[in-house]
Amino acid sequence: MAVVELIALDLPGGPDFVRALQQVWDSGNAALPIDPRLPAPMRKAVIEAMSPSAMIGPDGICHRLAGGVPLEQEDALVVATSGTTGKQKGVVLTHSAVQASALATSKCLKADPSTDRWLACLPLAHIGGLSVVTRALHTGIPLIVQDGFDMNKVISAARSGATLVSLVATALRRIEPGLFRIVLLGASRAPADLPPNVVTTYGMTETGSGVVYDGIPLEGVEVRVSWRDPAPQGELLDPGADTASVKLAEIGQADQVKLGEVLLRCPMLLRCYREGPNGASPTGEDPRLEGGWFPTGDAGWIDENQRLHVAGRIAEVIVTGGEKVWPAAVEAVLNTHPCVEEIAISGQPDPEWGQAVVAWVVPSKSGPPSLEDLQAMASEQLPPWSKPKKMKVVSSLPRTALGKLRRELLR
Repeated sequence: MAVVELIALDLPGGPDFVRALQQVWDSGNAALPIDPRLPAPMRKAVIEAMSPSAMIGPDGICHRLAGGVPLEQEDALVVATSGTTGKQKGVVLTHSAVQASALATSKCLKADPSTDRWLACLPLAHIGGLSVVTRALHTGIPLIVQDGFDMNKVISAARSGATLVSLVATALRRIEPGLFRIVLLGASRAPADLPPNVVTTYGMTETGSGVVYDGIPLEGVEVRVSWRDPAPQGELLDPGADTASVKLAEIGQADQVKLGEVLLRCPMLLRCYREGPNGASPTGEDPRLEGGWFPTGDAGWIDENQRLHVAGRIAEVIVTGGEKVWPAAVEAVLNTHPCVEEIAISGQPDPEWGQAVVAWVVPSKSGPPSLEDLQAMASEQLPPWSKPKKMKVVSSLPRTALGKLRRELLR
């Protein structure tokens, strides 16, 4: 049986990347996209952690590397991700998982090779951009690949026939969404008012891209909420119950729901993480729970229409004075303040309250707001314990390359 090698792709976004990926697959090997924007020490760290056997660079030549660790026969991709924790991991996706993602997405969007064309303009080292490429390769839909998001180039591609695109919220704000037939929006919280052709997605690298569209699972995807362990900062739910009833006022709503950890089961799931004694080799251990369910670390609920709603990361819930505050709910309210360009909510240790709610504000041109303004706005729509006790004005918020807030850096 032939050995499956991991081949790193150190290439900018464009036709050469697509050709190299297809070449790696045709040779029976798996691909590891490297983010060309990373500084040299970080690129070196990713390569050492993922242990590829070779690398295709900008010269198009496959250079051999020492210390390569093989994969299993069905493996297609290793995608490096730090998620929201900052810890580097390699997600191993099989060919069948990549194909399942491509087919389910295409079916949901009614994508037609004769009339549609994908535009890939997000970083290809991340699943949001890479999945556009793999989707096109598996379905035969024409593809335009750009080296990152450039507003003018994206608009030009739309006017040249691109009809389908994946974007993050920051990019969506810079273009007219109506230029495309469908815009898939992922990675971070969606703006309040979205055009009808924008589809919000929920997923992660471990699911090979989004698997829940506008709250509805794709074909073959199962979703449930369940309690497994106490949250790191106090009990989120009753650990003796499968689900627990909470007041939605805690998360910016009104009634009672069954809130728990979001679990996913689908053919798109990863096989394993590429880590071992030195973070280099696949463990072979299944990261799923009994029955094939993958624990996402997100808390959410399913409404009467069977739509999934995600409240936020379980590890990020703030417990202040014995009450729970969900950062995403507070952010959604305060982000509408005219003096706020962006806002993030985090908890900081407090001797009186256990944790204090802190607002990190990127002011708009007319800002910054006062702390009293934010507190008054929060009190109008949220429980009193949700209002921030402190405010910090910053020039930017720490985010991943795809725009996800790195809340762990707000300390």
